[in-house]
Amino acid sequence: MLVRELPDGMVGGRIVETEAYIIGDPASHAYRGMTPGNRSMFLDRGHAHVYFTYGSSWMMNVSSEKAGVGAGILIRAIEPTIGIAIMERNRAATEQTRWSGRLQDLARGPGRLCAAMQIDRRLDGIDLCKEGPLWLGSDGRAVGEIGQSKRIGISQAADSLLRFYVRGSRFVSGTRALNI
Repeated sequence: MLVRELPDGMVGGRIVETEAYIIGDPASHAYRGMTPGNRSMFLDRGHAHVYFTYGSSWMMNVSSEKAGVGAGILIRAIEPTIGIAIMERNRAATEQTRWSGRLQDLARGPGRLCAAMQIDRRLDGIDLCKEGPLWLGSDGRAVGEIGQSKRIGISQAADSLLRFYVRGSRFVSGTRALNI
């Protein structure tokens, strides 16, 4: 689960899609070493690395290695389960991530997810394993069968099978061919 506390209430859902950006990965923000913009990817496991991309969207990785080693997991999509009406208002208020009105599109894709949950640079570097404005948790439900495919929207190491998703979830992004 990814959960966010907002002034209007709590929002969140089950994580159904991720992408790994491993040590030595040329598609990783950490590939060329630590910079002020990617410093949070070099924090100990479980910290948020929030960044702006494509000139319009926030996205969030979770640091995945020991402190000083840059690697992370991009949270690509959630199945909304908490605060859906709040997330819908957040998406409708964000022009660059047009809201279709369909629940499966609410937080499918990393930019949409961050818009729905109001995740932005203010959350960069926070510990997602501690109580705070954004955290990772569990709802106690079984995970389900996990599928694996190439990552989406990158050109470096594009064929690496480092995207993981819950098979059969209507909330994952990408084409049908990627979600078999």
